[in-house]
Amino acid sequence: MNSPTQQIVEDCAAVTIVTDRKGRELRVRRLSALDRLRLFKAIGPELAENAPYVGMALLAICVTDIDSVPLPIPMTEGQVEALVQRLGDEGLAAVSDALLESSPATEEQRAAGN
Repeated sequence: MNSPTQQIVEDCAAVTIVTDRKGRELRVRRLSALDRLRLFKAIGPELAENAPYVGMALLAICVTDIDSVPLPIPMTEGQVEALVQRLGDEGLAAVSDALLESSPATEEQRAAGN
């Protein structure tokens, strides 16, 4: 049995592959607390208070590669926005669906027959 720390590390390392409506293959991973902290640093305190902006940025940085081309983790506001633009609505929707599908609550509901 894994320790809680080992389980968190494994969960963060797990990758889901999803195809968006444009036919691009996206590798998606759950973010760690450190990933989220780094995003807040990249976008700055003002944008960190903008919930819609943060939501889109969080979805975008979950993507580790597009069509097997690795993506660096954005370190600046401009890099975050470039990634959101590159993914577009189609990519962000696919990431959102993948994360919802693999969420612990969804898995528990499926196990319970809901």
